[in-house]
Amino acid sequence: MAGDRREVVHPDGMARPGGHYSHAVVGGGLVFVAGQLPIAPDGTKLADAPFEQQAAQTLANVAAALRGAGSGIDKLVQVRVYLVDIADWAAFNAVYAAWIGETRPARAVVPVQLLHYGFRIEIEAVAVA
Repeated sequence: MAGDRREVVHPDGMARPGGHYSHAVVGGGLVFVAGQLPIAPDGTKLADAPFEQQAAQTLANVAAALRGAGSGIDKLVQVRVYLVDIADWAAFNAVYAAWIGETRPARAVVPVQLLHYGFRIEIEAVAVA
């Protein structure tokens, strides 16, 4: 059945996943984007970069995963953001608003204690395929 189709996506222009996961998986008419981190396409980890640069790279990775799955920012239905410092919320919201434009998916911003490699942000998302 077409509804049972599951496709793993490893888009061009993204660093290879650092663990046992896929950047995105398409199934049930949706695209599930794995937690994206501020890692440049060449694999450079931006842990020492300013927060706004980390946020912009992470969002760029979400967009690349969506494109690779045949979807896009305008098809997002849910975004979950993990921030190490909730004080970065306002800065994140400004970067996010410029990135997402008029699209208004459901969203959660979750404060967490730590993220891998000392990153300050991680984002996962769900979009319509």
